[in-house]
Amino acid sequence: MRKEVYITDYNCVTPLGFDVASNWNALLQGKSGVAKHKVIENQEAFYASIIDSEKLEEEFNKNFDNQDFTRLEKMFLLSLKPLVERHNITEETAFILSTTKGNISLLKNKVTVPEGAYLSSLAQKIADFFGFKTKPIVVSNACVSGVMAIAVAKNMIQAGRYKDAFVVAGDEISEFVISGFNSFQAIGSEPCKPYDKNRSGINIGEATAAAFITGHCEERSDEAISNESFSFKISGDSAINDANHISGPSRTGDGLYASIKNAMTEAQVSTEQINFISAHGTATIYNDEMEAIAFNRMELQNVPLNSMKGFYGHCLGASGLLESIISMESALHNTLISSKNFEEMGVSQPLHIIKENQPAEIKYILKTASGFGGCNAAIVLEKC
Repeated sequence: MRKEVYITDYNCVTPLGFDVASNWNALLQGKSGVAKHKVIENQEAFYASIIDSEKLEEEFNKNFDNQDFTRLEKMFLLSLKPLVERHNITEETAFILSTTKGNISLLKNKVTVPEGAYLSSLAQKIADFFGFKTKPIVVSNACVSGVMAIAVAKNMIQAGRYKDAFVVAGDEISEFVISGFNSFQAIGSEPCKPYDKNRSGINIGEATAAAFITGHCEERSDEAISNESFSFKISGDSAINDANHISGPSRTGDGLYASIKNAMTEAQVSTEQINFISAHGTATIYNDEMEAIAFNRMELQNVPLNSMKGFYGHCLGASGLLESIISMESALHNTLISSKNFEEMGVSQPLHIIKENQPAEIKYILKTASGFGGCNAAIVLEKC
């Protein structure tokens, strides 16, 4: 019998707040972090979800004395600190960091690559600060990184390599990232509208998120998260690469379909048992259409579904973990959050997109992600 693995604690730092409670309250009120920002000189302002740097500094200074950290590292530290204070780090504790670009901003105007720009160095710096005793693991696989980091923790614990794991995921908005997505002409001219007929493209976002994952179904009842003790079993996971294109998703949804099918098979859940889908939903024509095809192939078209991109933008390596956390909050509060900015169906296949917040009993969550290079990932979370 395979060891069961649980998420028993989490935290996040986003433009909507520096803890889970403030984020959840903002979502209930329909608030979005997406606004117009000017990031690059000589370029027009564009819509993005960016953390207020002054508020970030203020929050960091309240919690830490050492200032020898980049902006992204400060976001990581703030996400992890409450979890590290609540759970012991042992010789059998893994530290897993998910990011797509890390400290890419350190490369600006440099002739040689600074040490801090290497993802392994970034992970080691965070691990050393908190006193992790094992070598950090970096998960960097485009936009499925956050979901895959959860799966990596689960599989490492099931294999007996570790007893528990701290997973942290994050990316910040940088000139490099903006220039890259601009080159694809993918950045929207207005707040993004996942699955909507009138969408214009993605909004980039930034955030960090952290989770404690363990082979023990431990309950705790402090006020840190939702004022409830909780645990969510990671019942199934899968990651499939359909190798379709360096940036374009598969037209048939093969990779996402296979990922969902494998994850649900491992979790031993049927289509009828899935209560909610937290989808990727980037608000680009090809991504949204591919997801709709994959969900219909799995006969999941009637399951309530949302995308968080209208609230947070696309947070790259953070998105999968952040959106998983919000999904678990939905289950704890028995509330489905609307898919912000969705009005009129803009995909060829039917989907049950959540138009307004509503009560619901949520036991089984399907979280999916897709990214550049044809990568796709899915996990099934079960509320215990």
